[in-house]
Order: sequence, then C-alpha cells, then structure tokens
Amino acid sequence: MMRLRKFGWLLLLIAAGVAYWLLPIRGQVIITPGEVADWPWPRLRLEPTTPQPGDRVEVMLTDVTPWTFVTLTVDGVPAQAQGQAVRSGVVWTWRWTYTAPAAPAEVIFYHDCHTGCVERGRFPLGDPTPSPRPATTPTKLGLVMPSLTRDWHGRSGWAVEITYARRAEEPYWGVDDLAARITAHHAQGLRVLVRVDYDQEQSLPPTGDYVALTEYLEYLRRLSRDARLREVYGYVLGADYNTAEANGLAAGRPVTPEWYARLCNGYGEDVSHSDNAVQIVRAENPRVRVIVGPLQPWSADQDGALPYTINQPWLNAMNTLVARLDETARAKAAAGIPLSAPDGFDVQAPGAPDAPEMAGTLRADEPSAELRRAVWGGARAGFGVYRDWLDIINAYPSTRGLPVYIISTNTYDRAAGIPPAQNYPKGWLTTALDVVNTEPQIAALCWFLDNFPHGDQWDWFSLTQRPGRLVDAAEELEALLRGEN
Repeated sequence: MMRLRKFGWLLLLIAAGVAYWLLPIRGQVIITPGEVADWPWPRLRLEPTTPQPGDRVEVMLTDVTPWTFVTLTVDGVPAQAQGQAVRSGVVWTWRWTYTAPAAPAEVIFYHDCHTGCVERGRFPLGDPTPSPRPATTPTKLGLVMPSLTRDWHGRSGWAVEITYARRAEEPYWGVDDLAARITAHHAQGLRVLVRVDYDQEQSLPPTGDYVALTEYLEYLRRLSRDARLREVYGYVLGADYNTAEANGLAAGRPVTPEWYARLCNGYGEDVSHSDNAVQIVRAENPRVRVIVGPLQPWSADQDGALPYTINQPWLNAMNTLVARLDETARAKAAAGIPLSAPDGFDVQAPGAPDAPEMAGTLRADEPSAELRRAVWGGARAGFGVYRDWLDIINAYPSTRGLPVYIISTNTYDRAAGIPPAQNYPKGWLTTALDVVNTEPQIAALCWFLDNFPHGDQWDWFSLTQRPGRLVDAAEELEALLRGEN
C-alpha cells in the first residue's frame, strides 16, 4: 500500500499471519486481529501492502451489504473488476486491480451505478490531506473534447464532453469513461459542460416517441445523481436537432421546436407534470445547470411556427423554441412552480472568413464584421450569427439575459466543404475572443474540436493534430492561454 504519511510505514503481522489495512471513510487506520461488530464499513485491503509506482495492485473491499452495480475508482479512473462479490458469513468481498500511481491517490467505492453512482467509502492512500486545487485565472476560451494532456497554463477554461443515452455502458461515450475525463478536467481547474445526446445520428428522441423520451430523461437523472459527476457545470440538451443529419434514425419524425420544449421544460403538458429535463435534473442536483442545446445556423431543414422578424428557417425555429420555453416557464411560475426556465443557451457561431461580404476586409477580422446577407433578408452570416441568437433569447421575459455559451466555433465552410485546416486565417481566434470579451452575456467560446481519439474524420478540425493552417490556430490558442495576446 502507498505510504500513509500521518502514520508512517506499518506492517503488522497478526497472530493468524494476515495483515489488514482498514481505511474507513474518515481516513483513520484501524488494525484489529479479529471480527469486531462495530468496525466501520467498508474495509479496504491492498496486495501488495506497500506497492511501488507502476505495480499492479489488487484491492479487496469488504462490506456488510451486498451492494449491486458497484465500481471503484483510483483518482477518478475506474479500477478493473475481478469477478463477482464473494460472500463469507455476513460480509461480501469485491476485488479490483489497478496500476499504482506515482503520487498519493484516493480510492472511492460506489454502488448502484446503474441509476447514478452513490458514494459508499473514500480511502486516501498516502497523505490524507488533499492537495488544494491550484489557483487559476478564468477565461472564456474552451475546447470540445480537449486533450487530457493539454497545458492550460493556469487558466480556468471550458471543456465540452459528449455522451449518449443509448450508449451509457460503452467505452468512452458511456458514464464511467466520461466520469474519468471530468475528474481529469477538474484537476486542471476547468469548467465542464456535458452535451447529452440520445444516440449517434439521433441527437434527441424523435418527436412523439415517449418511450425514447423516457429513456433520455432517465439518463439525465442518472447523470445528475452520479456522485462522480457532482461538479459538472452544466448539461447541454442535444445539438443540431434542426437538421436532417441529427435526425438520422427517425427521418419521418424530426425534432420540432415544440417537441424540444416538451423535453426541456414540459411544454404542452399539464403544469403539474415534472417529466422534463429542467425539473428532473434540478431535483437530483440543484447546482448543475440545464442548458438548451444549439441549433445549426443557416439550415433550412427545420422551420418554426412563429416567424422571427427576419423570416429564415433557422431563426424561425429558434424563435419558436424560445417562445415555447418562455410560455411554459411562465405558466409553471403562475402555478407556483418556480425555476422552470432553462439556465442558459448553447449556440453555434461558425466563422466565414471567405464570405463574399468580407471583400476588402482582413479575413482574420471576420468575427467583428457585420455580415448581413441580402438574400437572407438581412440575417447574419459568419461568426456574427451569435447576435441573431442573442436577439431572440433576449426577446422573452424568462430567458432574457440568460448566459450564452458558444460551444462550437471554427472556420469550417460547410457550404463549400472547406475545413479549418485549409482556410484558418492567423489571428481569427484572437479576434473572436476579443469580440466575446465585450459581450457580458457570453460565458464561453469553445473551438470545435481539440482531440478525437476514435478515427481521423475530425483531423482537419483538431488543434491537437495541428494539420495545415491549424498550426496557426494551435499556436494562437497557446499564446492566448499564456496571456501573450
């Protein structure tokens, strides 16, 4: 076992020849030669008792309750389960293995993880005094799927992670690996937004599918009550749901603004009903935010019943959505059910440095440009679309002034199929940050994306891979985090 500095190295040989290290929740060390009824539970034993960094360690955890759906983490990383629990008299023993880290660690035992892990026991291995989190300087900069090895240079930025309700037990996309990444992000002082989709190719449950809706809401409940995720900053409900691409598993039942509002805060239902994301998440974890996911700008796949002052499909869809959310929140408030509006909005604001309206203007200055497109009736193109989103959000009483998070920005030219690795103009990210720093309602500016470990389909967007012109963007991000720009 790792060194317990408070007590020094101990190895007691009990008369029966068995050595136990028993670390209850509060961190004391209890050593006893026999079964004692009032011992604190659970109990932990390690083999070897004095592991060195890199050693394979076997953990034996004993408890008086036959917990189900258990897991054990070492500094947030799941240990490897070794079979099922073994009963001996009135106690049960579980076994795991892990690789001993180089520094003092913390082992945590959880149960009932199928509905949201509940913490049962916490065991400091090494110095029982937790190291204080290093002081950080806030920044609006963030990354979607940030590399766990990225140096944030003492900045408390934003990390955006993604999970899927129908892939809850899968590697990477599921809850366990998500929890491990979130632990790593928190150790660096980052604020974490988790985008919760229904499935790959289907951002949210199809319109009218109440079974899928229940699946999705129960997954949100599970995430919200999971002790490993208690410090998540906010849950983002889907993304791109106004496009055919994000409704790929149910093309005949695309997500409408009304259905989204139904899912989010209960639009169209009796005000007493609480089967919606806002009320479910707040019932489990009142500190975490419920954030409306982003529509894709300039998409004509989905329109809205309530036209915006600029009559374009993506703006009409947004206007209808916000109106339905506001209507529902005010109706619930009138019925004595407060806090029924979401806590903020995520939006997309892709740049357009090669837009025809940029003629005669430096491409890197595009985020500050007012690119109103005549054929769209004056709707904005490029990064400035965030202003259209803000105008709609601020037009309704219950959403006016709510925080806005830009969780997807880069210079991808979707219409021409030109990725950021080809068209990124040096200085663009710096200009974008300068712009959002003048907007107090905008809380985050997140580049899509940093690192995708499952294939090469996002390499031309990746600041970790740095292909083509993205070497400039990656160097710019580093300079901004260091405070050099």
